[in-house]
Amino acid sequence: MKIEKQEIIVGSSYLRDSNKKSFNRVDYMLRHMEFNRAFTSKILNKKINIKKEKEKILEDLKKRFTEYRTNWKENPKLAYETNNWNSFNPLCLDIETASICDLACPHCFREYIMTPDKIMKFDFYKRIIDTAAELKVPSVKLNWRGEPLLNPQLEKFIKYAKDNGILEVSINTNATHLTKERSQSLIDSGLDLIIYSFDGGTKKTYEKMRPSRFKKNTFENTYDNIKNFQLIKKKNKKKFPITKIQMVLVDDSRNEIKEFYKLFSDYVDDVTVTPYQERGGNMEDISKNDLDKIEKYFKENNLPKDTKYNIEATGDINIAIARKPCEQLFQRLMITYDGRVAMCCLDWGAQHCLGYIDKSAFDIDKTINDLEKKIKSNKKGFELLKGAERPKKFKEPSKRLTTLKEIWGGNELNEIRQIHKKKNLNDIAICKNCDFTDTYEWKKI
Repeated sequence: MKIEKQEIIVGSSYLRDSNKKSFNRVDYMLRHMEFNRAFTSKILNKKINIKKEKEKILEDLKKRFTEYRTNWKENPKLAYETNNWNSFNPLCLDIETASICDLACPHCFREYIMTPDKIMKFDFYKRIIDTAAELKVPSVKLNWRGEPLLNPQLEKFIKYAKDNGILEVSINTNATHLTKERSQSLIDSGLDLIIYSFDGGTKKTYEKMRPSRFKKNTFENTYDNIKNFQLIKKKNKKKFPITKIQMVLVDDSRNEIKEFYKLFSDYVDDVTVTPYQERGGNMEDISKNDLDKIEKYFKENNLPKDTKYNIEATGDINIAIARKPCEQLFQRLMITYDGRVAMCCLDWGAQHCLGYIDKSAFDIDKTINDLEKKIKSNKKGFELLKGAERPKKFKEPSKRLTTLKEIWGGNELNEIRQIHKKKNLNDIAICKNCDFTDTYEWKKI
């Protein structure tokens, strides 16, 4: 099946029905800023009743949000142009409120790199948010390698961030634990954006792509959870959170794009399909015909067999022809549940660690040893993780505590930025085989 080109927004992976307008998150946030908990809590805490003062605070928040979304693209561009690394603060912190996950998806790093089943302590989280507020970080995402709904205090985490002025708080979830009660509490917490990960447009594909570690995960249960969330939000007459759903394109799901859209177009604000990124599983993301076409192109153009490629929802095939500096180095930092800091979301488990902001990070070897024993003994819940290996240590700083501000402006990260500016990404082990599409220049074949 080939999706008509007019259904794809140029330059992105967003799939929209040709009869509906594409969803613009920035416009939506600005139009409904008066319902953002960062605004409402500020009004209540300061007991502001004067209309002009409220309007000024609202306009200030709108200005901050507009700058945040503009700077998402502009800051990396300016930084690489000027070499003025220390002029910008992070725009987002990805905070791993839970590293545990109840699923064992074959296209996830968890199946190939050992990942602890842990949750973040609230006291540690508070220190992170306090620092974020001090640095005026506009957004946080409260997950990374795990399922955030497995942290029973997640709503408390969300409220604390919003009440401390974080403009946008988001989560990615597999929605398996999104009960009606949990849906209500998430809506009440002030969450701004919830992104569902749901692979497949049919029951067969979904349940193949999303197997459970502990009990059977069914298409019907997860679909109903997502549907009910929207119904509860509508019943409450709430503007937030924005809802988005995304599917990774592999060979099994590639012919189900239209079915995927039909399933969710009435129950989420935005529907997205994204190209598969290799994470160690060597999954089939393309058909044999497309693979033959790629291999023929490689041979005719004398290209290495490991040359990167991606296939768009349209079926168009792109071949990587060069590397580009990564924008994430001037956008965000990743913080594990135990306080290790990584430079990007694809550095699974902070294998190129930039520093430590909590002493519990020093216990990672013991944690991995315990996890390895559970996997080798085939303990219940670990049977599907038998292919996971110990995470490599591409870079390990000296074991001393530091701050996010010091890490962000420190020599280690600045050296990485300099290497990226020179487009020598292959000189950094964690970046060499990275599949992040924005770090490549692409040519359509």
